[in-house]
Amino acid sequence: MSDTTKLKRRLKVLLVEDHPMFREHLGQLINRDLGMTVCGEADNIKDAMRLVLETKPDIAIVDITLRGSSGLEFLKDLKAQELTLSVLVLSMHEEDLYAERALRAGAKGYITKNEASTEVIEAIRCVTSGEVYASRKLTAKLLDRMTHKSRPPEIAGMETLADRELEVFQLLGRGKSTGEIAKALNLGDSTIETYRARIKDKLQLRSAAELYLRAGQWVRDHGS
Repeated sequence: MSDTTKLKRRLKVLLVEDHPMFREHLGQLINRDLGMTVCGEADNIKDAMRLVLETKPDIAIVDITLRGSSGLEFLKDLKAQELTLSVLVLSMHEEDLYAERALRAGAKGYITKNEASTEVIEAIRCVTSGEVYASRKLTAKLLDRMTHKSRPPEIAGMETLADRELEVFQLLGRGKSTGEIAKALNLGDSTIETYRARIKDKLQLRSAAELYLRAGQWVRDHGS
């Protein structure tokens, strides 16, 4: 396809978001732009992967928290299946902890849901043009990281968790039991128990009660 033809057609955008109302709002925003159109919607990884193959989108806008899994796992699945797709992470989660993880996993940009609608459209155009998008706030934080400035203690501790450990931690914070987490993530109960033990060790927590209290507080403070 020539560059001229590509410019004339509308960009196909796949929405991977588990909140129906926000997904509807985002779809309306994108479809109002003459250069873009929503080609599919999903609230979980399985449906999202199917739509990637069926609709061949130019970009996927992906939330961190999805039904039964996370946007980080979606990024890893794309890489594992060698599917080339630009991904913009648009999430309710603050950039402190998740943005760098998302970029490492293969995302081409990260933006929070409280950003203005115009910035969302700008981010889509930036990513589909082959660039990496980061807000001014995120850019400043990454530069701070490069200059080895201190991080807030609660963020510094959480950064020790691997992606799957962080996912388990969030589910614990939402009051899920070991069995419920295992079912949601398609893992065995013993595997979840291992993750719990690692989390306790890394966060220096002494008991299951402390783990649930810390996880619940994190979810309340950060909307995970």
